Amino acid sequence: MIPRRVFFTKGVGVHKERLQSFEAALRSAGIAHCNLVTVSSILPPKCKVIPLKKGLELLRPGAITFVVMARAETNEPGRQVVASIGLAQPASGEQYGYLSEHHGYGQTDEAAGDYAEDLAATMLATTLGIDLDPDTAWDERKKLYKMSKQFIRTSNVTQSARGNKHGLWTTVIAAAVFLE
Repeated sequence: MIPRRVFFTKGVGVHKERLQSFEAALRSAGIAHCNLVTVSSILPPKCKVIPLKKGLELLRPGAITFVVMARAETNEPGRQVVASIGLAQPASGEQYGYLSEHHGYGQTDEAAGDYAEDLAATMLATTLGIDLDPDTAWDERKKLYKMSKQFIRTSNVTQSARGNKHGLWTTVIAAAVFLE
């Protein structure tokens, strides 16, 4: 199976049980009713990014559904958790792209999203033969990637939350969901 479509979703869940907190995050993201199989980070050639609403409508209860997922959790009151998926899509529809997962603590949505996006873009850049300096700031490298005309899109989906003040488990997820 080579997916033809992908959509991005995110969610947060809180519960006294760790597993149920994860389940609540999946529900929040709209994907709890599927049998999720995590896969690595390749965006297939010609895979079309579709809107969240359309993607959720195409899911069927119980379906084996392939995802790239980032997940972070805590039961420490006030601790910031974040999960992010980065996307780097090449301009050539014949070339594969990259997705990256990032899970972290203490980061803002923007910092985590930029980090995940940078990871995906760096992986794609190396396969395209684009020279890069890893010490250059992401904003500068992003401009270089765009100017190379080899990238069509970089983006991210990020979810963060602060740990529940009563010590309940707090789980955040971000996911790229593949569809045929």
